[in-house]
Amino acid sequence: MAGTMNVVLTETFGARSGAGLRTKQAALVIAGIAAMIIAAKIRVPFWPVPATMQTFVVLSVGAAYGMRLGLVTMLGYLLIGALGFDVFTSSSAESHGLSYMMGATGGYLVGFVVAAGVMGWLARRGWDRSFGWMALAMLIGNAIVYAFGMPWMFHLFGETKGAAWVWQWGMTNFLTFDAAKLALAAVLFPAIWKAVGSARS
Repeated sequence: MAGTMNVVLTETFGARSGAGLRTKQAALVIAGIAAMIIAAKIRVPFWPVPATMQTFVVLSVGAAYGMRLGLVTMLGYLLIGALGFDVFTSSSAESHGLSYMMGATGGYLVGFVVAAGVMGWLARRGWDRSFGWMALAMLIGNAIVYAFGMPWMFHLFGETKGAAWVWQWGMTNFLTFDAAKLALAAVLFPAIWKAVGSARS
């Protein structure tokens, strides 16, 4: 399976070459950035700690767009944030831009880019077409986000707040919600592929 190259979801519709393809790709990047901004600002109201759907969007965009377009989308999102626009979860008129990005979420933001690229690479190999493989891909994607986010959290807060605090507020509080998002994507993507296959048959 890993050696079999496949198209990703966004390549199953619309133009496949020329100006039409470039227009479609530009529209997808804009849509992906918009989805990231919306997901950042909508917090799950019933969750005990601030939680958003951003990692779900990051990993879903990567899987649906493929590695290159997924990377472009996440880098575009970070560029807009770096320019000072209020596009991050806790950014505001007073806290924004590069100064915000160097704060507690800085490592996670870098992880978003890497995770989206890896998800696109895995989806290209068909990992998004079955529940088990997609669940594993989501697990890998989430692990990448934490692999970048947690060391930065320890760098900023390890000495002042302690390791237990960093583990709790940097990862542990969000694991159950991450599992729910993993399950959602693992169900959703194979279902979409099944629908695409049915439409083509």
